[in-house]
Amino acid sequence: MEAVKVLSTTTIKASNHTNHNTPHKIDLTPWDLQFLPVETIQKGLLFRNQSPTPNQIQHLQHSLSSTLAFFPPLAGRLAILQHPDNTVSSHIECNNEGVHFVHASAPNTTVAHILQPIYVPPIVHSFFQLNGVKNHQSTSQPVLAVQVTELLDGIFIGFSINHVVADGKSFWHFVNSYAEISRGSPKISKLPSFNRYFLDGVDRPIRFPFTTEEKKQHSPNLKPQTPTERVFHFTKEKIAQLKSKANAEAHTDKISSLQALLTHLWCSVVRCQHVVPQEKVIYVLLIGARPRTVPPLSEEYFGNAAMVGSVTMKAGELLEGGVGKGAWEMNKVISLHSHDTIKNHYECWVRTPKLLRLGSLTGQNSLVTSSSPRFNIYGNDFGWGKPVAVRSGGANKMFGKITVFAGAEEDSIDTEVCLPREILEAMENYPDLMDAISN
Repeated sequence: MEAVKVLSTTTIKASNHTNHNTPHKIDLTPWDLQFLPVETIQKGLLFRNQSPTPNQIQHLQHSLSSTLAFFPPLAGRLAILQHPDNTVSSHIECNNEGVHFVHASAPNTTVAHILQPIYVPPIVHSFFQLNGVKNHQSTSQPVLAVQVTELLDGIFIGFSINHVVADGKSFWHFVNSYAEISRGSPKISKLPSFNRYFLDGVDRPIRFPFTTEEKKQHSPNLKPQTPTERVFHFTKEKIAQLKSKANAEAHTDKISSLQALLTHLWCSVVRCQHVVPQEKVIYVLLIGARPRTVPPLSEEYFGNAAMVGSVTMKAGELLEGGVGKGAWEMNKVISLHSHDTIKNHYECWVRTPKLLRLGSLTGQNSLVTSSSPRFNIYGNDFGWGKPVAVRSGGANKMFGKITVFAGAEEDSIDTEVCLPREILEAMENYPDLMDAISN
């Protein structure tokens, strides 16, 4: 596989048809602002037997312009304003400065080169734009970049979206709408709502301390380690077995399929890491806030609406308790995130702002999950059929990160696991895990 070659770069702006419900300026919530120091969301779709012609590239560009008319924040820029008291505030300027659309080629790379290897090949990271760009840099960088890469027998469409502007649910809302417009629809089926969630009494815009200068966490002479990525596929039947087992072990019926699956992975990783029984292990979860506020936020809420929760157990307790014990602890942590919890967390952030740092989420004995199997991935038909796979880019990759996607088959789930190669190799020889997956 040779390097990806860029054929053209174009700035795409929203068409004249505008969403009149969108303000020119959108203030940001604590849920949004916490993502300023980290990198963008990068997810992409792999299609088979599709080599785009110039007309198809132009069609994708035109469809993108039409879609941006419904999503003005994505064609805008961030504004970060410095105040005399050494605080800053930030908002989105819906100024239609445009997004980057890149047409690229990887002529010796096939769909099989992406799907068949046990580990995700590094070339996948070259299918995305804004690599290494932090969210706060969207004062000059685009909020959204799209790269269409021609393969020998397929096409990959990679999306990079500023995480301050959108979360995973909003990300896929946009992609679903883009595919809808590309298929020929004159409008989208779900209009986004850009009214951000602000508690009564919270001044807007929120002011907080922030500097773009980051302290180096490692020696400049040492390259940071890059985790190896592997996708584990769980079928509908295997997931049902894990859920049944977890609920039986915990003597309940409240444990979800995803909680059982993630705990099964957690146990596998901890066992392969040979963690001392008395040592603490942590599982970090991003918990959606949309259905938990009173009243609930709309499904079309466009922005970030999630909180960080974590499950902490001793390694021996997790492994001895089986899937049921860990999954039940996970269920309890998620259930605790009521409206009052969300409100208290929100108010606490306004009083004492805390921005996310990747190192604060993961450690030697920590895992963190992002994304969701509920997002509509395989319905993204741009006019030439459904995708055959989804992959993520190199942004925010770290040891212990587990990205969850819907699988290609109904009710199946794919998990992209980032760990040191030796741990993933040990997991390959762990019977309980391999019996539950289908690769």
